[in-house]
Amino acid sequence: MAVGCSFVGSTAPQSGSSDLPSPTSIGTAKPGTTVADYYHQHLSWTSCDGGFQCATLTVPVDYHKPAGATLGLVVIKAPASGTSRGSLVVNPGGPGGSGVEFVAQAAPAFSQLTEHFDLVSFDPRGVGRSAPIRCVTSAQLTHGLNLNPAPTTPAGIGALVRSDRAFARGCANRNGHYLAHVATIDEARDLDVLRAALGEAKLTYYGASYGTYLGAKYAQLFPTRIRAMVLDGAVNPAESTTRSNLVQAEGFETDLHDMLAACVSAGSCPLGSTEAEAYQTVRDLEASIAAQPLAVGDRMLGPGLFFEGLASGLYSTAAWKTLWSALAAAKDGDGASMLALADDLTERNSDGEYSNLIEANTAIGCIDRPSPRSIARYAATARAFARQAPDFGAAIEYGSMSCAFWPVPAVERPHPVHASGAPPIVVIGTTRDPATPYVWAQALAHQLRSGVLLTYDGDGHTAYLDGNACVEAAVKAYVEDLTPPPVGTTCR
Repeated sequence: MAVGCSFVGSTAPQSGSSDLPSPTSIGTAKPGTTVADYYHQHLSWTSCDGGFQCATLTVPVDYHKPAGATLGLVVIKAPASGTSRGSLVVNPGGPGGSGVEFVAQAAPAFSQLTEHFDLVSFDPRGVGRSAPIRCVTSAQLTHGLNLNPAPTTPAGIGALVRSDRAFARGCANRNGHYLAHVATIDEARDLDVLRAALGEAKLTYYGASYGTYLGAKYAQLFPTRIRAMVLDGAVNPAESTTRSNLVQAEGFETDLHDMLAACVSAGSCPLGSTEAEAYQTVRDLEASIAAQPLAVGDRMLGPGLFFEGLASGLYSTAAWKTLWSALAAAKDGDGASMLALADDLTERNSDGEYSNLIEANTAIGCIDRPSPRSIARYAATARAFARQAPDFGAAIEYGSMSCAFWPVPAVERPHPVHASGAPPIVVIGTTRDPATPYVWAQALAHQLRSGVLLTYDGDGHTAYLDGNACVEAAVKAYVEDLTPPPVGTTCR
C-alpha cells in the first residue's frame, strides 16, 4: 500500500519525538473572514522538543469559503546558527510525511544551509499533527499491508478489493467532506500563507520526493513569489497515475538489480555468488513467503510486508547491507529484519500503532489526480506491468486501487507545470532513483520555464541528503547566493 501509491518516499525519519504539539482539529473562522485575513496572522512561537520552536498556522479548510471551517497547521522552526537572512521551508515527501518530525530529527542534515537560514517545516493538512486523517485501525492496516500485493487469482484480487473498499469506506465515514480539501493544490495555498506569516516576501524552499510536487504546485500558483526552490527527486505532474506506476516500478526494478550486483561485488554475498543467483534467491523467497508466511513473535511476515521491506531497503544505498542480511535471515526462517524494514517504510511504531502516513498518502494521492475505477482494468494493467517489471509492476499498480473506491473526485488532472515568471528553479535527479526515476526530473525541469536540472549519477532516493559534496555545494551556492548550477552539471 505504501509503495504502491503514486507518490512515495518520505525521506523523514520515523516518528518518536515526544515534546511536540498535540494534533489539531477542525475549527471555525470568525464571521466575515476573507482569504486576505489569513495572510495577516503572526505566528506565536513556543519552545518545543529541546531547542526547536513550534507554532500553529490557521488556514481555511476550503479557500473558496474562507469564513467557514478552519484547521491548524503545526509548524516547527530550528533557528539559524548565525545571523538569519530568512527562512528555508522544507517538505520531506510522502505525501503524508511529517515535516515537524523531519526537522525535529534531521535538522543537522541541513547544517550547510542553516547558518543564515531558519529551518522551517510543517505538517500539511491531513498529515501528522495537522488535523490528521484517520481511516482504519492499526490491525486493519496491518491486515491490508500483509495481503499479497500482486495477486494472480480471483481470490487474491478479491481480498485486495475488500480491503481497499473497507479502507475507502473508513476514510469517508471518519472524515466526510474534509477529504475533498487535502489536495496538494490546497497545500500549496497553505504554503503561501506560511510564507507570509514568516514575514518572507518570497519563498525559499527545499522539497524532496513528493515535496517536489508540492513545490511544483506552488510554482504553478505563485511563480513570482519564489526566491529559490530546490526540487530533489522530482515527480512528473504531467503523468497519469497508471503511467507513473509503471515508471516507478521500472525504477525499483533497476535499483533491485543494482543492489544485488553490489552484494556480489562486495564479496561473500549471502544471497549468491552471481547476480543471477542472488536474484533467484529473492524470487524464491518471495514465492516461499507468499505460500507460507514467516512467524515473527506474535506477528507474521507475509507477502505484503515482505514487499514493503524489500522496497524500504532500496531507498538508500546505506541500507543495502541491512537488506542483504535481512533477506539472508528470511531465507533461513527469520523474518524479523524484513519486518523492521517494512515498519520503517510504513511508519509502524514499536507499540504497534502507525503514524497516519498511509492514510494521508492515499487520501492525498487519490484526490490529486484521477485513477481508474474499474477493477478489471487494474487486473489487466497489473498483468501487463508484471511482464515489464516482474518484482514491482503488479504490486505498485494494485497499490493505487483504493482510489477506485474513493468517495470524492480528483480536483486536478495531470498537466505540465509552466511556472512563467519564476526565477531559476533547481531540479535534482538521481540517475537510478527507485521511487522518483530520473526521467521525472528531466521532465519537470523541462516543463518549468526556468528549470535547471542538476544530475546526481548514483543510486538511492533523492540526492541532497545523501551527503554528496558536489550536490551539497551546488545547493548551497544556489540557496545562499541565488547562483544555480551551470546547465548540464552532473555530480558523482
